[in-house]
Amino acid sequence: MHSLVTGGGGFLGRYILDALIAQGDRVRSLGRASYPELEEAGVEVLRGDLRDPIAIAQACQGIECVFHVAAQPGIGLQRNPFETINQTGTELLLAAARRAGVARFVYTSSPSVVFAGKDQCGIDESTPYDFAWMEEHRAYYSLSKARAEQAVLAADCDTFRTCALRPHLIWGPRDSHLIPRLLARARAGRLRRVGDGTNRIDITYVENAATAHLQAARALAEPLAAAPSRVSFDSPAAPRGRAYFLSQAEPVNCWQWINELLALANLPPVAKSLSRKTARRIGTVAEWVYRTLRLTREPPMTRFLADQLATSHWYRVDAAQHDFGYTPTVSTAEGMKRLAAWIQQGGIARNS
Repeated sequence: MHSLVTGGGGFLGRYILDALIAQGDRVRSLGRASYPELEEAGVEVLRGDLRDPIAIAQACQGIECVFHVAAQPGIGLQRNPFETINQTGTELLLAAARRAGVARFVYTSSPSVVFAGKDQCGIDESTPYDFAWMEEHRAYYSLSKARAEQAVLAADCDTFRTCALRPHLIWGPRDSHLIPRLLARARAGRLRRVGDGTNRIDITYVENAATAHLQAARALAEPLAAAPSRVSFDSPAAPRGRAYFLSQAEPVNCWQWINELLALANLPPVAKSLSRKTARRIGTVAEWVYRTLRLTREPPMTRFLADQLATSHWYRVDAAQHDFGYTPTVSTAEGMKRLAAWIQQGGIARNS
């Protein structure tokens, strides 16, 4: 297989590239920076932006399967970067892939596309998008990912098979986003527990997320079976035009897990807390200030972030297990051991 990974120099993208190389595939990466280490590993590295039709057309030439991982993350209050990169960029990539004769397209989505500020305990993929809530709370990342996911799933056809995967809180060695930022806030004394500390969340070890992408791509190549019964699970079907939650399939207490991460870096547990109501009030003020002053950096708190930190959100993964055989092969305990070894070897400093 000749595969393209957008964002191949990023956290999840690099693990997907590693897995593709390990199974003998030819691989190409598209990103906004140069990555000599990828070239040394045998990856064809193209430098370009998802908003550049010429760059993405070149990237899709001769490709059989696209793994679209690249995205603009964050809780920023400027709509434009999220909309143009995550939504418009995905739409442009879909069009370029179809023109180039790409057969399969696996999109890295997010569970936040269905988050609406409330507890979500054991929900499945039938949960609808709530665009009105996302607009009201200026959750532009979630909104742009939801619109992009819609476009990906709607594009599925016999000659261009698509699906979307929604891994929740990807973590592990080589993380350059979630864990380094968490540790930095803790070291600066700016980390606060939000809520009563009882909320449970799903997490996804990065190698499990990468494996799921390859499993979904292989399943997309299979002949389409009859529409499956999600009740009886009597026969597998190609995951065409569907979205799937991914996780470790064992929710953790959010704040206990955060304290375990802090302990790996020899940092004390979170000692100070805010009620959800107070955090939302702070978020409201911060949003007003940042919008009024047109600040482009991320605010320290938003209403969306307050709700995320205080609520439970964990998901059923039996659809992914049924349709393409997803099972988290690296346990949470084993993943934490690997993460601890990486942190102790100075991995955070090298990836910051």
